[in-house]
Amino acid sequence: MTTPQPAQDAVEGFFALLRSALGGGAFVNLILGKYRGDDPGLQRVMIRAVTIKEEPRLSFVYRYERKDIAKNFPIPAGFEAIHDLIASGFRSAHLFTLAEDVLLEFNKKSEPKLVRSKATQKAAPATAHNREKQRLVNPAAPFLWELGVTNSEHQVLPSMSRKWKQINVFLELFEGAFASSGLAKAERVQVVDFGSGKGYLTFAVYDYLCGVIGDRAQVLGIEERPELVQFCNETAKKTGMTNLRFSQGDVQSTVPEKIDVMIALHACDTATDLAIHAGIRAGAAVILCAPCCHKEIRPQMTNPAVLQPVLRFGIQQAQEAEMVTDSLRALLLEASGYEAQIFEFVSPEHTAKNKMILAVKRAGASRREPALAQLQALKEFYGIREQCLERLLMPPLKQEESD
Repeated sequence: MTTPQPAQDAVEGFFALLRSALGGGAFVNLILGKYRGDDPGLQRVMIRAVTIKEEPRLSFVYRYERKDIAKNFPIPAGFEAIHDLIASGFRSAHLFTLAEDVLLEFNKKSEPKLVRSKATQKAAPATAHNREKQRLVNPAAPFLWELGVTNSEHQVLPSMSRKWKQINVFLELFEGAFASSGLAKAERVQVVDFGSGKGYLTFAVYDYLCGVIGDRAQVLGIEERPELVQFCNETAKKTGMTNLRFSQGDVQSTVPEKIDVMIALHACDTATDLAIHAGIRAGAAVILCAPCCHKEIRPQMTNPAVLQPVLRFGIQQAQEAEMVTDSLRALLLEASGYEAQIFEFVSPEHTAKNKMILAVKRAGASRREPALAQLQALKEFYGIREQCLERLLMPPLKQEESD
């Protein structure tokens, strides 16, 4: 049996029931339909409750004719978004709760009617996105389909399973660094990704930040290949990612003045040093880089006698040069006021270049003097004459030391 509600009370009654369902854990899902607004191609919006990192959120999927756009909101912001969506042209809002089903409809004269009926959902819905496989990016996110990671049914393509894993592992690292950096309170957050390539991680970072800080996120991918820049800009426009853009260039030619988060994955040899220096110079709160092709240090290294039995093998000498190079970089980051870590990014089965340097700027955490002392001792031990990041940083670091 259904119970209509008088027109004057219908909208207020609907939002009162929605607020009660969200607050009392009875909310199942909400479908907004019969769209008559100004957003071209928008058909409906589907909303459900999810839990991300133990925080309750509302997951919105905006269904267009040729794409879906997924967004996650904290509960209060989600409630306001629903209010705005209904006001902007949806003529139907079907709310499903554990207590009852509620339908808010508007007739041709925009008069509302509220109809309440028995609940069709008998059990609480799962909100954890399959917690054992919880992801920070929704497989239904339209950019994944546009980039060829998923199919039209939002399933990850077998050929892209490694890339999917890399995206999710990177977002987990990014989430921790971002949370500890204090950037979530910033008025604007500018992320710069040097060598963004096809943009898999660039899109994922933007998608994640939109769910955390909304339109305060601005992400720039910098890539040398013009065809990839064009493709990524077209994809960003197609998927409604308004504050995501891509520019042609490299770390030597294109360095924005403001960088809050600097990302550089697999920048070859000293390009990693240039990227780290760009981040430090711009005062980036977070620096994330996966070094590649460590060529500068190895020819300089003279193996100490005690290590000759170990380093007489070429493969181990190369691995030693990589460890020494990245250790020098970490020490220079610490001397510049960062807390630095080096760890395995993804399993070696996914990529041989699997080391990640993560640095977060800490107020008053500079280890300049001990870090520089360790740097010098390491160079002397291996007979290293110079290193690119050191050359770039030494003038200001020496000035600070003299001060």
